[in-house]
Amino acid sequence: MAAVLAALATACAVGAWRLAFARWPWRAPRAAILLWQSLGVTWGLATVGAMLAYALEPYGGGVLYGLRAFAESAISFGMGYGLMKPYDLPRVAALVAGLALLAVLVVVLLAAGAQTLRARRRHRVLLSLIARDDPGVPGVRVVDHPGAAAYCLPGLRSEVVVSAGTLSLLDADELTAVLAHEAAHVRERHDLVLLPFTALCWMLPWLSVVRNAHSSVALLVEMAADDRARRYCSPRRLATALLRFGTAGAVPAPNGAMGAAGEQVMARVNRLIKPGVALPRRFRYSLVTFSVLLSVSAPLLWIYPG
Repeated sequence: MAAVLAALATACAVGAWRLAFARWPWRAPRAAILLWQSLGVTWGLATVGAMLAYALEPYGGGVLYGLRAFAESAISFGMGYGLMKPYDLPRVAALVAGLALLAVLVVVLLAAGAQTLRARRRHRVLLSLIARDDPGVPGVRVVDHPGAAAYCLPGLRSEVVVSAGTLSLLDADELTAVLAHEAAHVRERHDLVLLPFTALCWMLPWLSVVRNAHSSVALLVEMAADDRARRYCSPRRLATALLRFGTAGAVPAPNGAMGAAGEQVMARVNRLIKPGVALPRRFRYSLVTFSVLLSVSAPLLWIYPG
């Protein structure tokens, strides 16, 4: 079982590396985002599971059964009840490494979420002091800043913020397109999509596959919001607005927020002006089905008494 889980983790890493350089995900960003999430979850559980499966192999019954049996025997009869010896260093090391990696993954994810929530809370307090309402853009907070800025603060009390510079830079149709883009971020909770990949970048900043995964998912999130905005505005208007942001030197979105001028603006502009053929529905449904099956594979292997 350890070999199967290790092979699954390796396959997920290779798949993530190849997916980061593929261009077909641009034709179906939502399905590709789901695939990225399934690859990340499966890689984490398979990597941890491979270490634990090797360590707990003397108990049989799978990873979860082995963990319970090891805990019961360690409490009642000492280390491993005669099955895992203290001097069996490779298995002891694998057990410690697996549990440590699992703890680190959970702690880093929680820490990234906590930091994001704190940053949003501080920014909301700041907005309550400096932002104002504008009857020309109802439901949007306006900051008196000459630079071009448009972003959203997702959450239970989500807010969309634009600067006075943005209001003077964009015409009415372009502003509608940008606001539709930000509303898509809020509605689809793209911040939660990015959070695990941000946490992985904190944990493994030296791994290029992790950095590429974060960059790819961030771009797909922006493209998914662009696609949602296209339902309410002209794609060319959104493309023009993005170009205006780029030439005006858009102000970066604050920590914890998601801005309109996000990842790889020119790639998004080209996609809006010259959209490629969407992936066939059958392919998208197959991709979603594969992603779901991949996501449940590692948990099932944890239970399987192989």
